[in-house]
Amino acid sequence: MNRRSFLRHICIASAVAIPCNAFAAELIEMDLQEEHGQFDLHVKDYISKMSHFDSAHPDDIVLKDEELETLKGCTTRITRVMRTVGYGNFNLVSVDQAFTIGKQYSRVGEFSDKEKAFLEKIFYYDASVLGFYGDKPITAFTQTIKRKNVIKIRNSGHYVFRGHPFEVWKEIKSALSSDVILTSGVRGVVKQFHLFLMKASSNGGNLSLASRSLAPPGYSFHGISDFDVGQRKYGKSNFTSRFTETPVFSKLSKLGYLTLRYPRENLLGVRYEPWHVKVNL
Repeated sequence: MNRRSFLRHICIASAVAIPCNAFAAELIEMDLQEEHGQFDLHVKDYISKMSHFDSAHPDDIVLKDEELETLKGCTTRITRVMRTVGYGNFNLVSVDQAFTIGKQYSRVGEFSDKEKAFLEKIFYYDASVLGFYGDKPITAFTQTIKRKNVIKIRNSGHYVFRGHPFEVWKEIKSALSSDVILTSGVRGVVKQFHLFLMKASSNGGNLSLASRSLAPPGYSFHGISDFDVGQRKYGKSNFTSRFTETPVFSKLSKLGYLTLRYPRENLLGVRYEPWHVKVNL
């Protein structure tokens, strides 16, 4: 894809309501100021990263030494919190609640000052440095989710927010009946930390690689509205491009419910997520 084609793609993306972001603005500025060859290298680099989102790249941000050990320690402790409160409840746990649980339960263990500082640093880190260019809907490290604002979806272990998100889910469920399942709903800050840190930890502390698959803490719209859907009895394949081969995906597409947060060739630095339902509030 050359410079002209890539910029045309930006215009198309804007037309289908992909939010304008710093990365797109930067690319347009580069078109005005940089030489053709330099720009094409930048475009090729971005496309390569998105095509190989689960691989390491030379300019990825990777934690080393003491920070890597702290990341692993936080991941282990947050996993213990999940096992203590249960999978469903874990979706709603706040940072302060996790810290309290660490104090109260010896099997979890108290979060150290170093671990607390590390988590706060990750939350307020500028995700664009990692290569993630999405918006940040949650700006408070200690954000809480009130149970009165969510509804637990039967037989899923997940919640959706009351109001418009729940209405969208009911419409989808009514249209597809038992074929469709809720694979992920409301996620508090701690749940997003767990997913993000697990991914980074299993890839040698590579934060950039993790951000290509999972929004960094604070950047996930699961914390305010969105949810994921899947095909019953399709397992982990619901979180791969194979989901597009299912009857659920086909029906949702035809009915117009799949307004995706991260469509193909998006400019947000995130892999294609055909299972992620964007809920506009």
